[in-house]
Amino acid sequence: MILAIDVGNTDIVLGTIEEGKIGSIVSIHTEVSGTAAEYGIKIRQLMDYYGIDLQEIKGAIICSVVPQVTAALRDAILHLTGLKSMVVGPGMKTGMNVRIDDPATLAGDLVVGSVAAIAYYGAPAIILNMGTATTMTVVDQKGIYRGGSIIPGIELGLQALSAGASLLPDIAIAAPRKVIGTNTVDAMRSGVVYGSAAMIDGMIERMEEELGYHCKVIATGKLTETITAFCKKKITCDRDLLLKGLWILYQKNRKA
Repeated sequence: MILAIDVGNTDIVLGTIEEGKIGSIVSIHTEVSGTAAEYGIKIRQLMDYYGIDLQEIKGAIICSVVPQVTAALRDAILHLTGLKSMVVGPGMKTGMNVRIDDPATLAGDLVVGSVAAIAYYGAPAIILNMGTATTMTVVDQKGIYRGGSIIPGIELGLQALSAGASLLPDIAIAAPRKVIGTNTVDAMRSGVVYGSAAMIDGMIERMEEELGYHCKVIATGKLTETITAFCKKKITCDRDLLLKGLWILYQKNRKA
């Protein structure tokens, strides 16, 4: 069994994986100032809660966009299990050709999602990850990573809207019955949900036009189903995409 950890700006997802099968999955809040001891306590408590013996963990792999948290988690896992965690980054074997201006700057979560998309769904593909930021990445028909776009995340945009406009309240993200809202809350929800769906449809269309062919579209992230349900393009939702990718990369890079 391995422990796979996806560290985002807002949440950290931890999953246990054995022989390619994903077991327990839990999400905790990302604390940039969290120490190794604090994360170690949280991980131990989670393992106890799910009845997982830490001695059963035979490896760990981390994908992170928050360097401070990466270091704390590596130290925590080393203390708890005696294992050195793999960290997705430059030098790791991915089996994927990356053609962007500076491959060393490519974020780990984009690599992991692309590797999983190729393995499970094939190329060409557009990978949509809806988190703190909404990212859309492109793998061409030869399986080459071509780049993509980074868009302000839906929750982030909504928070900025409420904070920057005195008359607009904080609202929950949900779809109104109609695109044309007849009150402030429904108008905001229309913009957030239908507007985001239209943006995604439009970006997919423009990316495919630039490539010259259609792509499979795979989406992941906690708001995936909420938004893609209103997209006109065919989109496959896979909430476990990054954990699947971490398993693949662990297998490619572990010592015999």
